[in-house]
Amino acid sequence: MSVDGWNTVLVLGGIRSGKSEFAESLVADAPAVRYLATATDTGADDEEWAARLAAHRARRPESWSTEETAGDPRRLADVITAAEPHETLLVDDLGGWVTVLLDPAHQPADDTATIAELADAVRSCPARLVVVSPEVGLSLVPTTPLGRAFADALGATNRAVADAADAVVLVVAGQPTWLKPTPTARPGIVPAQGGPAGTAPAAEPQALPEVLTPTVPPTTAVPDDDGRTPWSAPTMALPMVATGLVIQPGMELPMPDEYAGPQAVDRLATLDLPGAGFGVLDRVVGFAGGTQGTPTPAPWDTVRVLLVHGDHRGGAAAGTVPGDSARRARAARAGRGALARLAAEAGASLQVVDAPAARPIEVEPALTPDEVESALRHGWRLAEQAADAGVRLLVLGACGAGTDAAAAAVLAATAGAEPPAVLGRVLNDSGEYDDAAWMVRCAAVRDALHRSRHSPRGAKDILAELGGGDVAVATGVLLGATARRLPVLLDGPVGVAAGLVSRDLAGQARHWCLLADHGRHPAVMLAADVLGLTPLLDLRLDLGEGANALVALPLLRSVLGLAAALPTHPALGGPDEPTDEPDFREPDPAGPGPTTTDEPDFREPEPAGPGPTTTDPEPAPLDPSGRRAG
Repeated sequence: MSVDGWNTVLVLGGIRSGKSEFAESLVADAPAVRYLATATDTGADDEEWAARLAAHRARRPESWSTEETAGDPRRLADVITAAEPHETLLVDDLGGWVTVLLDPAHQPADDTATIAELADAVRSCPARLVVVSPEVGLSLVPTTPLGRAFADALGATNRAVADAADAVVLVVAGQPTWLKPTPTARPGIVPAQGGPAGTAPAAEPQALPEVLTPTVPPTTAVPDDDGRTPWSAPTMALPMVATGLVIQPGMELPMPDEYAGPQAVDRLATLDLPGAGFGVLDRVVGFAGGTQGTPTPAPWDTVRVLLVHGDHRGGAAAGTVPGDSARRARAARAGRGALARLAAEAGASLQVVDAPAARPIEVEPALTPDEVESALRHGWRLAEQAADAGVRLLVLGACGAGTDAAAAAVLAATAGAEPPAVLGRVLNDSGEYDDAAWMVRCAAVRDALHRSRHSPRGAKDILAELGGGDVAVATGVLLGATARRLPVLLDGPVGVAAGLVSRDLAGQARHWCLLADHGRHPAVMLAADVLGLTPLLDLRLDLGEGANALVALPLLRSVLGLAAALPTHPALGGPDEPTDEPDFREPDPAGPGPTTTDEPDFREPEPAGPGPTTTDPEPAPLDPSGRRAG
């Protein structure tokens, strides 16, 4: 619940502004909430007010407990003061509390002292606390003495509690605007709206990594010391994007077009095809139609691969060679390796992202809360950078020691999975399975879950306790891509683990994700089922997270290109004869290319010439028996 490290929050708003719903979203990730109701139940005297109270009660989850404090205005401060550090309290609202305070049954009393006691209780509260209060300062001055007394008392209460609280947010028409702290009060952290519209610049955001454009190596390249041929990797400098967002549960992000996707699939049945159609790949067309907002989606012409590199220390990394993941990340930056090669073949840019290393989860949290916030924002900015560069599809990959164990821990915490059932076998550098290392990983995940058993199971808490930097950055990428309507092709355990965490921050994120192949990885298969993602293929590839998706990408592009180019069947009103313009154009012949004495890995067939000039006579014609005459 804690918003960007703040433990007590005051939520202000007018009548029907959505302040209560927003406050409830702040504590939605808490395992249990003590709901402190301040309003007096008038019963049959006011049916409309009773209906409002009933609606509030119906909205509360069954795991919440409700306590009435309307009997004594001093009881609210006592309850807040006596709260335990592990508890979460929601007070709704101070308007009802002021009404009880001004009730003649509690007069005469020192109202100023009672308000001060409440503010002191909020300031020293050890629990996580969210307080809701009506904002009356923007309305007209009441015309009655009682109305003026209520407005004055509530205004004084709001000022005192706002001064005592860590954070203050004003909700107008359902849109939250953070009032405290100001950007200068906390360097590097800018409170803004809970949705993607918050664009206040953050102080000195972390620099984004360079964007690489791998190309297929020419035959004249000189091998390096390892005997491998480096590829050219020019970079493209893009402007940094600073969102200043407070990433929190309940964010309202966009959804794909709910009509365009089904219309794109229905349109396939009208195309002039000689066979039965696209089979299961019609889901690609439906996904692209929904995310592009058109029944005739185009192939993804601009693709960027994000390779998140982050190691996990401790037992999670058992069986891995120290430094191997860093070597692979360096190779990708240099344009070498399977991922870079496939990116070059697909014409995709490649960006290698370094995530903070995770601490041993069996003995301590993987990240601090501040590191989680920083990683989430960094991932969000990476997605915004890609969208601003005109990218139409993100491919999310990862490399790092212990990523499988971290993903298994996240699945256990979010989906109730048994770690041994979702932990893949450990393949060592000799190409052999290391079952002893697998058991060490299982024990590390088991101990991490036991250590954090009393911790909240909110999205940020899971990232801090179990997930680590790579999962946190990947989660930020998914959220930022969702905010910018940018589809993401998932591949591997880190990507689907981030999908599970992002679902608890913004449920819309999973609808912008596509899974090409699960590779028979147990964690990916389970997470895909939980997220409702049906893999398109079953190739059982294991080329590394991100590379598997790039293998499938040309097929997915071909399906979209064919679906967009084919005409309607003549029986359904399409053209009977082909048009003069072909559906495709032959590529121009290649130039002479570089001159080299080295043999290339493959040779293009030479175009057929006019044939040799010869003085041999023409072959004699065949006679009726099939033999040549003469």
